[in-house]
Amino acid sequence: MDLAKPRIDTGLFTTNLEPMLDFWQNEVGLPFDHMLPLGGGVQQHRHDLLGSVLKINHSRNELPIAAPSGYRELLIAREGLRAPKRLTDPDGNKVTLVPPGTHGIERIGIRLGVRDVNAHRRFYAVALGLPDVPEQGGLSFLCGDSVILLEEARDAVADAAFEGPGWRYITIQIRNADAEHAAILARGGAEGRAPQTLGKVARISFVRDPDGNWIELSQRASLVGALD
Repeated sequence: MDLAKPRIDTGLFTTNLEPMLDFWQNEVGLPFDHMLPLGGGVQQHRHDLLGSVLKINHSRNELPIAAPSGYRELLIAREGLRAPKRLTDPDGNKVTLVPPGTHGIERIGIRLGVRDVNAHRRFYAVALGLPDVPEQGGLSFLCGDSVILLEEARDAVADAAFEGPGWRYITIQIRNADAEHAAILARGGAEGRAPQTLGKVARISFVRDPDGNWIELSQRASLVGALD
């Protein structure tokens, strides 16, 4: 992958805005960046996450009832810790502050529960072309300096929904959405949504892993210049 930013972003959905903002800004300590209207009654509250972005997508309408996605936990490296500090936000989303270097994490990690670890190894290594973290025995992959950790989960769903409460997707910032999208499909990835342009902000698409978890590919103008 030709990354435009050497780390991933992560997104969740909620209808519980004020308590969520209080938790993430004051208890976890993430600086608020700006709000981006997404349409359909959804506003994205973007927070700086050690150079990544935490996207709190607030829906003014009820969210569909959906099983949790495979994205189970956000791990954040925090200087000064000697042991992990486990937290849960007001919606029940798991976040753990960890000493830098834990599981190879120097900034953030995403823990992903999957039905078939070997299928996901192939997806991340071949379809996405990401290197693994050597000391993790092929169970973790690097996207820039972000770590994706795989673990077998018997309750992982086969067709993860995009909309629903909780962690729902990750975003990879790349230089050419069309080229990366086509290449991932050619290497065995599944299409989520074909590339589309969002005004002058970004050209985006979605692909899906073997359990249907959503991965956004974003060619963001602020990182790569004019979209044309």
